[in-house]
Amino acid sequence: MFTIGPYTIDSQVILAPMAGVTDRPFRQLCKRMGAGLVVSEMVTSDTRLWKSRKSAYRLNHTGEVEPRSIQIAGGDPEMMADAAIMNVQRGAQIIDINMGCPAKKVCNKAAGSALLKDEQLVNDILNAVTSAVDVPVTLKIRTGWDTTNKNALTVARIAEDAGIQALAVHGRTRSCGYRGEAEYDTIASISEAISMPVFANGDITSPEKALKVLQHTGCSAVMIGRAAQGKPWLFREIDHYLRTGTILPPPKLEEIREILLEHVQELHAFYGEYLGVRIARKHVGWYLQDTANGNSFRKQFNIIETAADQAASIEDYFDSALNNGVAA
Repeated sequence: MFTIGPYTIDSQVILAPMAGVTDRPFRQLCKRMGAGLVVSEMVTSDTRLWKSRKSAYRLNHTGEVEPRSIQIAGGDPEMMADAAIMNVQRGAQIIDINMGCPAKKVCNKAAGSALLKDEQLVNDILNAVTSAVDVPVTLKIRTGWDTTNKNALTVARIAEDAGIQALAVHGRTRSCGYRGEAEYDTIASISEAISMPVFANGDITSPEKALKVLQHTGCSAVMIGRAAQGKPWLFREIDHYLRTGTILPPPKLEEIREILLEHVQELHAFYGEYLGVRIARKHVGWYLQDTANGNSFRKQFNIIETAADQAASIEDYFDSALNNGVAA
C-alpha cells in the first residue's frame, strides 16, 4: 500500500499507459482484475489536436474508477501546463507526464524519452505542470537516452525537487526501445535515493518475477505493460501472490470466454460498431496468441465486419474448445 497525494493505492501492481491499448474499456477491465492504479493512453499536450477523433476517445473518462490518472506528452512547458489544467477540468485526478515513450514519432517532436537529453527542459516542464494544477503529478521515464547516458537518477532528483509525487521507471534506455532485457539496478538506485513511491517497469511477466523485482529494487509497486495484453488476469495473479505467497490457478476456459466477450462488447459500446470491431481484432489476437487453433481463428475473425458476428464467432470458438476438452 502506498499513497499518491490524497489517494491510497492498495495493490502493488499498476497498469502502464500504452498508446492504442490502455483505452477506457481496457483500463476498467484491468482495474476489476486487480490493478491498484490504471493510467490512460498518452494525450498530446497540443490542445489544438484534441478535436480529433483519437483524442476525443482518449479524453473520455466517463464512469471510471477513481483515481483517474491521465498521461500527457509534449516538449513545451507552457503547453504541458495548459494540457494539465484542461485535463483536470475534464475530470483528471492525477496528471502523469510521459518522458518514457521511445517511439520515433514522439521523440522526433522532442517529447517522450527524448526529453531525457535535456535536463533543464525536464526541470522546466515538471515545475510548470506541478505549479499549474492542484492534483498530484506523476512521471514516467526510462533509465536514460542510451547505455552510455543513463541519467535517470539525476532526473529523479529533479522530479522530487519539482514536487512530483510518484515516479515510474522503465528499465531500458530510449535507444534500447523494447529490445534486450530490462535492468533493475538503476531503478534500485533511484528507489533508494528518493522518498516518493517508485514503480519498476519492464519485462515483468509473472507473479514470481514481480516479487523478485520488488525485492531487488525496493520499489513501492511494479508497473505492467505488454504482458497484460490479452492477459488482464495477470494483475489478479500478481496481487494475490504478493499478498499471500501462493499462486492462483490460471483462469478456466469459461472465465476467459466471459472476460473476452465482455471486453469486446465494451469496445463496441465505447467506439461504436465500425471502429469497435476493428479495435477488437487486435485484442482478440492477444488473448488467443498462445492457444490451440488461435492462428487460424484470428485470420477468420479479422475479416468479420459486425459486432454481433464477432461475439458469435468468439462463442463458437470457445464452445468448440470446451466440447473438445482442450485448452483454448
